[in-house]
Amino acid sequence: MLGHMHEDVERCVRAVRSKDARFDGWFFTAVLTTGIYCRPSCPVVPPKAENMRFYPSAAAAQQAGFRACKRCRPDASPGSPQWNERADLVGRAMRLIADGVIDREGVPGLAAHLGYSTRQIERQLNAELGAGPLALARAQRAQTARLLIETSTLPMSDIAFAAGFASIRTFNDTVREVFALSPTELRHRVGRGRPAEASGTITLRLPYRAPLCPDNLFGHLAATAVPGVEEWRGGAYRRTLRLPHGHGIVSLRPGPEHVTCRLSLTDLRDLANAISRCRWMLDLDADPVAVDDLLRRDPVLAPYVDKSPGRRVPRTADGAEFAVRAVIGQQVSTAAARTHTGRLVGALGDPVTDTEGGLTHLFPASEALAEIDPATLAFPRARRVTLTTLAAALAAGEIDLGPGSDWAEARVRLGDLPGLGPWTIETIAMRALGDPDAFTATDLGVRAAARHLGLPGTPAALIRHSAAWRPWRAYAVQHLWATGDHAINRIPA
Repeated sequence: MLGHMHEDVERCVRAVRSKDARFDGWFFTAVLTTGIYCRPSCPVVPPKAENMRFYPSAAAAQQAGFRACKRCRPDASPGSPQWNERADLVGRAMRLIADGVIDREGVPGLAAHLGYSTRQIERQLNAELGAGPLALARAQRAQTARLLIETSTLPMSDIAFAAGFASIRTFNDTVREVFALSPTELRHRVGRGRPAEASGTITLRLPYRAPLCPDNLFGHLAATAVPGVEEWRGGAYRRTLRLPHGHGIVSLRPGPEHVTCRLSLTDLRDLANAISRCRWMLDLDADPVAVDDLLRRDPVLAPYVDKSPGRRVPRTADGAEFAVRAVIGQQVSTAAARTHTGRLVGALGDPVTDTEGGLTHLFPASEALAEIDPATLAFPRARRVTLTTLAAALAAGEIDLGPGSDWAEARVRLGDLPGLGPWTIETIAMRALGDPDAFTATDLGVRAAARHLGLPGTPAALIRHSAAWRPWRAYAVQHLWATGDHAINRIPA
């Protein structure tokens, strides 16, 4: 099991000797003779096997007294794909920590979201990751700090605040301990920080595991973009973000080695959260080699995987927002769904100022949608009931579609609402919850692709056939959709 790969010493040594980037984020290599830790693909000459020690997380290596390598920057490697594919307590905890819940609510807040005691969570995380929640959050704060030190001209006091440190002293001590350089020395290494492009704008690189197929990923987001909230402009996908301390506007542009991310935030404390949401939305922590290897075993899918390796599942920046959009999109065209949703946004969304494009609003909060008069909605009566009931359940906290959600429980709760059938629930599971095995067997595009490829025609038979694609059926859906000629499959010209 890759999840405990750091315990398989021979395999880890082989990965380090071959500088295999596929394992970046799966484990970390500490070198006893130098006191540093690296990612498996580090370009430096590998040490002797007896001098290597392997850890399941950057936090565990830091806790054992090792400093981050200045060459390969292990703290900036893509996150372990394991946390995106696991539905258990540790997987849910890691998604919440990445979302910044400990900085906002502490370990008791993390425990409350998960419904376990702080002691149970400490024990489970230590057992699997060699570090508790505070150490994991500290490692993330250090990574955010380095990012800002090296890519912005922000004063160090602002960076300490943005990265979630309680004081300047803690910020200085942590940076020096993790990177063996003071914050000022780190900035000097990259030429005194790059000048900010605009006041309050931060540009950074989001790494991913190669390969990455941007066509359906950015094509889907652009084709379904809600006017005012999202747009495709100048080769980048842009959207507004509702964040814990304010709001932001993000621009995401695909590149051959990373996605360029430009963020404009009203409160810098939201930086780590915004980055986490963008990585999640673009499925950048996926393990494309593992996914493609499995799907390639089906001779029907193999030629499509070979043609477009590294397909990702286009996700969403906000689970509650996507659930509402999925209901509006029931049994209507993409264009109609965009029009209907755009009207709701104009009526109920909070206005924002976008100096670089045409974004005008945040997507309406569930509380605002829950108070809407159903008679004002231009939908069939049944869908109006579904939408208002869903919004009320989300506003009341009865359904959790956030990073730490329990996927099975969320499906059950959604199924209890009127008008939410298998298609809507699995679409929400795939794109809002991020379940990599969600499967929309009743989707029109999936059924058309099945007919075209000679796969079973009925949903029940197709579900049986899809067992061979588990646990990556959401990725199989992307390949099936791509057999059709639809705008979601291509980046706009």
